[in-house]
Amino acid sequence: MADKDVPLHDAIKPLQWLLGKWKGDGKGIYPTIEDFDYLEDLEFYHVGQPMLQFSFSSVNKATNKPLHREAGFLRIKPGTNKIAFISSHNNGVSEMAEGTVDSQCVNVESHTLGRMSFGKDPKTKKLKRTMNLDGDTLHQILYMETDVTPLTEHLRATYKKV
Repeated sequence: MADKDVPLHDAIKPLQWLLGKWKGDGKGIYPTIEDFDYLEDLEFYHVGQPMLQFSFSSVNKATNKPLHREAGFLRIKPGTNKIAFISSHNNGVSEMAEGTVDSQCVNVESHTLGRMSFGKDPKTKKLKRTMNLDGDTLHQILYMETDVTPLTEHLRATYKKV
């Protein structure tokens, strides 16, 4: 985890509003599954390099059963608002997404998805996400496209910093 004494790299100052631990709840929807509610912990931290590291961890709200895990990096192209969201998911998907950070809003869309050879169908073809801070509330929306469903909203969550 981040050392509090390590200064924030200048390149990632446009993303510093994400730093810290967040707790929230969300709703999962998709045409091919039953809707579900979940709880999620997010953490964004740095170690002085020109990137943020992150981890996401969710559980089913009704059963507390572990659901999705995700870990990765959020990089910014110095001197621009262009970002890369690099993530590995516990379901065997690796995501390379790019987009922008504008004020307190991140928008990224995958351009490359890797998948383990024995991953469960249907295959994920594209992910798109937005994260924005409204006051003290962080909002995240994730859209997913598979080989049987076009790009459709899949997850919507709100978080508070803890």
